Amino acid sequence: MAAAFVGGAALGAAFGEGFSVLHDTVKDVASKARMFKPILKRLESTLDRLAPTVNEITQLSEQLDLPKVETEKLIEHMEEGEKVVRKCLKIRWWNYCFKLYYSPKLKELVEEIVRFCQLDMQVHSTRNGLRTSVNVNINLQKVDSVVDRQRVLCTVRDPPDFTVGLDMPMKELKTLLLKEEVQLLLLTAPGGCGKTTLVQMLCQDDQIREMFEGNILFVNVSKTPNVKVIVQNLLNYKNMQPNFQIQSDEDAINQLSQLLNHLTPNPILLILDDVWLASESLPEKFKFDLPNYKILVTSRTAFPRFKFTYHLKPLDDVDAMTLFHRSASLHDENSYIPAEEDAKKIVRGCGGFPLVIKVIGGSLRRQHEVVWHSRLMKWSDGQFYFSSDTELLAHLQKSLEFSDDNIIIKECFMDLGSFPEDQRIPAAALIDMWAELYKVDEDGIHAIANLQELDILNLASLVMARKDASEVKSYYNEDFVTQHDILRELAMHQSSQESIGQRSRLIINISGNNLPKWWTEQTQQLINARLLSISTDELFSSSWCNIQGSKVEVLVLNFHTKNYTLPEFVEKMDKLKVLIINNYGFFHSKISNFQLLGSLPNLKRIRLEKVSIPSLCEILVPLKSLKKISLFMCNIGKAFENCTIQVSDAFPNLMEINIDYCNDLEELPAGLCDIIHLKKISITNCHKLFALPEEIGKLVNLEVLRLRSCTDLSKLPDSIRSLHKLSILDISDCLSIMKLPKHIGELCNLKELNMKGCLRLHTQFPESIMDLEQLKLVVCDEERARLWEPIKEFLTELKVEVAEKDINLNWLPK
Repeated sequence: MAAAFVGGAALGAAFGEGFSVLHDTVKDVASKARMFKPILKRLESTLDRLAPTVNEITQLSEQLDLPKVETEKLIEHMEEGEKVVRKCLKIRWWNYCFKLYYSPKLKELVEEIVRFCQLDMQVHSTRNGLRTSVNVNINLQKVDSVVDRQRVLCTVRDPPDFTVGLDMPMKELKTLLLKEEVQLLLLTAPGGCGKTTLVQMLCQDDQIREMFEGNILFVNVSKTPNVKVIVQNLLNYKNMQPNFQIQSDEDAINQLSQLLNHLTPNPILLILDDVWLASESLPEKFKFDLPNYKILVTSRTAFPRFKFTYHLKPLDDVDAMTLFHRSASLHDENSYIPAEEDAKKIVRGCGGFPLVIKVIGGSLRRQHEVVWHSRLMKWSDGQFYFSSDTELLAHLQKSLEFSDDNIIIKECFMDLGSFPEDQRIPAAALIDMWAELYKVDEDGIHAIANLQELDILNLASLVMARKDASEVKSYYNEDFVTQHDILRELAMHQSSQESIGQRSRLIINISGNNLPKWWTEQTQQLINARLLSISTDELFSSSWCNIQGSKVEVLVLNFHTKNYTLPEFVEKMDKLKVLIINNYGFFHSKISNFQLLGSLPNLKRIRLEKVSIPSLCEILVPLKSLKKISLFMCNIGKAFENCTIQVSDAFPNLMEINIDYCNDLEELPAGLCDIIHLKKISITNCHKLFALPEEIGKLVNLEVLRLRSCTDLSKLPDSIRSLHKLSILDISDCLSIMKLPKHIGELCNLKELNMKGCLRLHTQFPESIMDLEQLKLVVCDEERARLWEPIKEFLTELKVEVAEKDINLNWLPK
């Protein structure tokens, strides 16, 4: 049937008809096929969300210029899928093999439809201004890492790949939660016992997913909760923003009530994770008299006011030993295998806490026999440090022994405490810090290796986006680190063993305007720290006391307010090399006192996150040492306006600029092209960027030009031919680019070209492409790969890699 259709309108009609038949069939069979009900219900939910977009594609099919081959292929697959769904009615409950075989095929079909709709509607929206529900996002890993912090914070993450001892607790917890009389349920256990992991497993359960579908709302409460921010995040997650800024907790609760009433009568599960003792009354604020509305709370404290409580117990000896064997890689033939009694002694000392077992097991992985015996003697003699805070920290303290060759890993672990609790730490920020503190390589390879080592030791979790071959050793903007709050406490505890003035790493957390007593006691507090981190909350008024940080090389400022003033004492930090400013609030923040940076003679790296940047040219003194600027989720539309001096004079030695998710960037300022030392430009996920300046050809030292996911960018300027040192060009997911520059062949040093997802690049490449004699790798999709086939006959060393298709459902309406 599909092959008979030609022309946009006919293809669109056939696509719409095929989708409609499949959608109706899934709805019908989902209500009848008991064995396949959970699978089909999830498919039905996805298809329901896709339906408005499919209708829009059908109506606009002539304008969309649907790709003929892909559309016809998809129509055929939908016909086959409809037949498979029909078969679900005929399969007996015992035929489990059929379920195992066909369930993935149904999932693949829906993913194919999602990708087709997503890309075509993105192309139309970027080229014709169509207002759709599309939130441009190509890569599933991107969505999970950086796309939108508020949405990610309300999503339940998948549980770890390996868990032990939680199957029975999960069943018991589910049974208790689903009881009709239970609206508010407390899950309690000491820190590190696996409460959050148990919740993650619960939310993966078919019965729970089928019951609550898209209405599982996850909130990480943490030590200092803010009701306004929590509700704002929940509203954003469900695409229901109020027309006014939430000013008070009362406003927030009223907005939450409206949200929950909007979601009913469908069942709702609200998860409040990690509620601390001081916030015992918080869950009561989220209670509403609604049918099928349940709240699950996790806490280290067994609050007596809760009528229904589930106590998660530590692992028993068998499960604890299983986890230890895996964590210490005792199955590895290269590992030392301790005596059974020695292993049991270690495991017993861990108290059945999974986190402790994993950390201590990781610290002993592939260690020599001498190390095992040394640790055993020290622990049995009681010669390790017992924390006055919790016994758990004492257990973890045992494992933090690093060899002289590995001491930098310990420093990196403690550096993670510089970022707030329960926040994702960008790998790019750590690369900047460690490049200056520990002189690791500029490209970040060794920094990532350090993070991987921390991951192996179970001291942190490194989440890396899926990468194509051209990105493996060069692109880390979408990678991040997470850390259990107990491990963060341990890192901070390790950093605070010396007096305030003598610490090499000083981490300050300020609640409200309550500065630490030691800071207010002296008018000129002297510190010797190389790394200074200051975190403030939304109540902080930017009233700073003075501090003398003449040895500070890295300054990390974390805050939540809409207005933030750089402290005056920054002006005196003559050795400052790295400045990292992170806004964790809901709205962009306006930063004042930027001119202070003009007095810093050694400042090499600046990273700004979610801030509204004033004119960078307001800095009165040029930053002659500045090598790198990174702007993430910033408003930068006015950053280069009204300059009294040339941009090239303000940053004469700038070598790298990274701009990511800056949605108001429409055109790269021509003045940047006068900075002749620039070697790397990375502009990613800036969907309003429509043009690069013709002057870009002046950047004769440029080696990397990354323009990925700039969906409104329609072409590359002809002057790009002058970039003779350019070795990497990345235009992946630039959906509006229709052709490559005529003289692209003059890029005589180009080695890697990433053009995956360039959906509108249908035409043959320019003849000059045959002159790219240094080109070794091209990453593209299947259709573009066919265009490279004849060229490979001339460029014999060229490898064309077909990128995997990444499917993302996050752009669909909830």
